[in-house]
Amino acid sequence: MKIASFNINSIRSRLPRLLAWLESANPDVVCLQELRIRGDEFPEDALRAAGYGAIWQGQGTRYNGVAILARDATPIEVRRGLPGDPDDLQARYLEAAIDGVLVASLYAPNGNPQPGVKFTYKLAWLARLERHAQALIAAGVPAVLAGDYNIVPTDADIYSLRSYGDNALVQPASREAFRRLLAQGWTDAARALHPHATIYTFWDYMRRRWERDAGLRIDHLLLSAELATRLVACEVDKAVRGEPGASDHAPVWIELGDAAKRRPARKRSR
Repeated sequence: MKIASFNINSIRSRLPRLLAWLESANPDVVCLQELRIRGDEFPEDALRAAGYGAIWQGQGTRYNGVAILARDATPIEVRRGLPGDPDDLQARYLEAAIDGVLVASLYAPNGNPQPGVKFTYKLAWLARLERHAQALIAAGVPAVLAGDYNIVPTDADIYSLRSYGDNALVQPASREAFRRLLAQGWTDAARALHPHATIYTFWDYMRRRWERDAGLRIDHLLLSAELATRLVACEVDKAVRGEPGASDHAPVWIELGDAAKRRPARKRSR
C-alpha cells in the first residue's frame, strides 16, 4: 500500500501537474493540502477519470483545504476537522478509512509572523492534534497522520537556520509539539528509514532556493505502532518540484507491506 502526502499549493493551478504525477507514481492513497478552493470547485470528475475517488474539505475564502484520494475506491470519511474547537472553521484536517487503515490529511497552520495571534493559533491547533492523536494511539487504530505540519523537527531538516531563525517553523514550541507526538508512539517514517540522510520536501520560490537545494523538511507521515512494523519504504519525489509550474512542495510517500506478511523495514539510499 503506497500512501503519499502532497501540498499541491492550489489544485486549480496545478491540476495537470497532479494528474501527471498520479499517472507516473501510481499511489494507492494521496493526502493533499493547500487546495485553495471552495468546496464546490474541487475537480472531482478529472480525478475520477484518472482512477481516484476523493473526499475533500474546501474553504469559502479559498485558503487552506485538504483532500484524500484513493485509487479505484472512495475513501470513507471518518472526521472533518479536529475536535476541541467548534468555532474553528479553517479547512485543515480530514480523516478517512481506506483498506483497513485510518488516513488523515492535515495542513497545520504556518504560524507566521511570530510572536502573534497566528503563532498562538498554530500552537493551539497543534495541541488539539496531540490530544486527538493520543486518542487514536489509545484506541490502537492503525493510522497514518500525513501532511504539511509546518514544522522543521530538527536542524538536520533545514539547509540553514540563518534565514529562518525567527520563523514559526523552527521555534522551540513548534518542535516540542512534534516531539510530543513522537513520544506518544508515532513513528516519523522518513527518519525511521533514513536517520541521517538530507531530506527536504519544501523549497521556497524566493532566492533561488530550489536551484540551490536550500530546502526544508516540513511534510511528514507519522505512523501508529502497527503500521510502523509494515513500513518498507519512504521517499520524496524530488524531481516533481523542478517541473514547470510546480508546487513549492514535493510529494513524499511511504510503502506499507501486507498486514498478514509483514516485511522487515529496509533502508534505501536517496
